[in-house]
Amino acid sequence: MDLARGHGLSTQAVRNYEEAGILPAAGRTPHGYRVYAPLHASALRAFLALLPGHGHRTASAIMRAVNEGAVEDALRLVDESHAELLDDRRTLQAVERALRDLDPAAVSEPAVRTASGPGGTFIGPLAGRLGIRPATLRAWERAGLVRPHRDALTGYRVYDEAAVRDARLTHQLRRGGHLLEQIAPLITQVREAGGLEPLEDALRDWRGRLSARGRSLLAGAAELDAYLRERG
Repeated sequence: MDLARGHGLSTQAVRNYEEAGILPAAGRTPHGYRVYAPLHASALRAFLALLPGHGHRTASAIMRAVNEGAVEDALRLVDESHAELLDDRRTLQAVERALRDLDPAAVSEPAVRTASGPGGTFIGPLAGRLGIRPATLRAWERAGLVRPHRDALTGYRVYDEAAVRDARLTHQLRRGGHLLEQIAPLITQVREAGGLEPLEDALRDWRGRLSARGRSLLAGAAELDAYLRERG
């Protein structure tokens, strides 16, 4: 099948795309063979261009909406992906701001006096400042991301300067979409290096991925517009 070969796909993949509504229905010969027209090639180019920026699920939904005549629904899905990218960019900026603030003077919480002396904050106040639940901090502790010590008299968790730093970093990276298992090596690097320099590579990679997605969204929009114009 020329349509499949021209895009490095299998014949079955093209059939699957048609059955999923990603491609418009193909014509049939008297013997039942599918006939694909230039419009189908345009639809396939649009779908393949949408994939990198939107992901398979959203790209498929966009194409189905177009092929069903629900163009406004398709454009809404496109807008949502752009909004997600903008939110990711804002989150990255928030992480970068947090890192700039993560010096000993900036991250120090009001000290509490414990049986072992002053120099930390309890779980409730720290969770409140981060806008999370204490249970979340306990989950991060179980994952090894935050290491509070225990007050010798009360047994309460006490978060010193390093633990507050790790909690803030974990919080910001979670907002950036990082999984706990992805955050763990970054926190370990920070601890071992005694500073935040190791995160620069991660942030550089994050910025690069956001830029690549932005360009992919632009490329997908161009092909989608061409398909819409061809459909009339």
